[in-house]
Amino acid sequence: MRFMVIVKADKDSEAGVMPSEQLLTEMGRYNEELVKAGIMLAGEGLQPSSKGVRVKFSGHQRTVIDGPFTKSKELIAGFWLWQVKSKDEAIEWLKRAPFDGGTEIELRQVFEADDFGAELTPELREREERLRAQVAAKS
Repeated sequence: MRFMVIVKADKDSEAGVMPSEQLLTEMGRYNEELVKAGIMLAGEGLQPSSKGVRVKFSGHQRTVIDGPFTKSKELIAGFWLWQVKSKDEAIEWLKRAPFDGGTEIELRQVFEADDFGAELTPELREREERLRAQVAAKS
């Protein structure tokens, strides 16, 4: 099963304050452990919301809202995508992350094709698998 590990933004990440060399070193070691264990599929930090936009959909109308966004506790500073055997395994790996200072991390399971049941018809499933194969071929 796959999990998205969501690193919440804080005032420093929203202000564009970069992590210290020590934290970058510790995070690099941690990411190496995740890769060696075959768990990490992806992981990235995100620019502050001041460099982002939101697009609001209302019928056929699309409204673009420029950042920054004010509620930093609802914002994301980075993420990992992990492949693990269980939620408990993901939690155990997450507990080893080199965070402190009240950092809050959210762990969310990613939907798999089987989770959609009969609504994901064989035709839709084949289309999804074809798209995933195309993405994988480009990377």
